[in-house]
Amino acid sequence: MLNGPLLVTQRLILRPPAAEDFEAVVGFYSEPETMEHLGGVKPRSEVWRAWCCMAGSWHINGFGMFSLIERATGRWIGRAGPWRPADWPVDEVGWGVARDFAGQGYAREAAVAAIDYAFDVLGWDAVHHVIAPKNAASIKLAERLGSRLEGPTRMPAPFGDKEVQSWGQTREEWRARKN
Repeated sequence: MLNGPLLVTQRLILRPPAAEDFEAVVGFYSEPETMEHLGGVKPRSEVWRAWCCMAGSWHINGFGMFSLIERATGRWIGRAGPWRPADWPVDEVGWGVARDFAGQGYAREAAVAAIDYAFDVLGWDAVHHVIAPKNAASIKLAERLGSRLEGPTRMPAPFGDKEVQSWGQTREEWRARKN
């Protein structure tokens, strides 16, 4: 059952999280390399709670991270989308792609669709990306998307001790860059 929008890109389907995604999500959260900047590896029981949180965001906020489904195979390959949990420092569009799909442009493709959605559907004035300073791949993607470093920010507990920076751009900057 689809509980929100369906976005289609050249290689991806972006849709709200679904029960059938869970086993692939468990694999995603078990990858040390993938989770290095996303809160660390999690046991299955914590993955369930985190996954339900992402799914619940669609019900509570009317938006949330999308599941990224590879069109060619139907496989869940990651998550990306607008994100604003309680006490989050900024209106974020974030991303995370499973190790086997990293470096293939999927995160960029999903981020572009999610940023368009945040501006065109949600009416956001700006988007931001909360990125650890040592996360070179995400910083490079933020730069390719046209975002600029805005400076350090702080996430709410239990992540308040993590060093993170905000990268971002306005709707007008995004639209001018796309044209």
